Amino acid sequence: MSNTTSSGPNPNIGKTILEDFRRGDYERDLRRDFNELKEFMLTEERKKRLAGMGRAKQGIYVAWWFLEGLILKLTPTRRLLLLIAFLLLLSNVNNKNTGIEPAHIIGALVLLFVLMLELKDKLLAHEELEAGHAVQDALTPERSPQIDGWGLWLFTRSANEVGGDLVDYMKISQERAGITLGDIAGKGLRAALLTAKLQATIRALAPDFDSLADLGGKLNHIFCRDSLPNLFASVVYAEIQPGQGLVRLLNAGHLPPLVFRGGSIEKTDKGGMALGLSPQASFNEQHIGLGTNDMLFVYSDGLTEAQNDQGAFFGETRLLELLPQLAQYPAQVIGERLLAEVDRFVGDARAFDDISVAILKRL
Repeated sequence: MSNTTSSGPNPNIGKTILEDFRRGDYERDLRRDFNELKEFMLTEERKKRLAGMGRAKQGIYVAWWFLEGLILKLTPTRRLLLLIAFLLLLSNVNNKNTGIEPAHIIGALVLLFVLMLELKDKLLAHEELEAGHAVQDALTPERSPQIDGWGLWLFTRSANEVGGDLVDYMKISQERAGITLGDIAGKGLRAALLTAKLQATIRALAPDFDSLADLGGKLNHIFCRDSLPNLFASVVYAEIQPGQGLVRLLNAGHLPPLVFRGGSIEKTDKGGMALGLSPQASFNEQHIGLGTNDMLFVYSDGLTEAQNDQGAFFGETRLLELLPQLAQYPAQVIGERLLAEVDRFVGDARAFDDISVAILKRL
């Protein structure tokens, strides 16, 4: 879909429409758009009501709820204009004259005007989100940072224009390097702003803390003090040293990272609470020793909760079956093949959550 704005060149409308006809896949796109519209417009209570209706009755109710949701989300002025447009378009419906009345033309123009205003708002918001996405890309580290004795692969992909997952790499000194994988509760711009704050806070504090437990306590204090209500962050922060196989690990409410040793997989300890939930939360530092070809695998729930068109999840079981088959490969190959399997499973379904992965493999 073209997102041309006033700042870019004007496309040729005829060529654009011709390319649309050649592209195809209309049925799939319409089905996906309709399902996304239902997710956005309908509450859980209304979805349950629809389940007990016949198809004809469902169509009537869905059409009304969509129209109701559209009207309620407009500004007061646009809501009034939409009402005027409907009245003009429906005028003279009982008149035997089947020709187009001037009122119908005016109604169509008013309706088009309202649609243009809504499109303008969407394009402006999209430009701002694209700018935010560019900033997030600039703050994201390279996928394979170089550190002696280690193979690293870092990956994050947002479900929307901006994401609430954090993947970061920081060279603290010649003897220390830090890897962060975090997940902010929620989605969209609010989560993205808190992700940037979390990244900046960890980068500022980590060099000054020898104890990761103390680092977790300080991060939690800042999040409890500055964060919005009901917002929290789950974080895994790991420190490694060049040529050494010891991983120092802090887990604040995140999925336990997986350790692959000699053909077997084990989960690390659960860790402490997520950042921002309680000022009294305490944290502990875990020590994980890795030998040659051993691997630490850190991921966000967007990986295992990736859904296909049938609503099935990729799931932890598939992940645990796939990782041993890939373990002999370099970290980058493991990550790329894993993501390819996830994408193959999801197919054309829309992404509902960010996917983030950090692989630390001992060379």
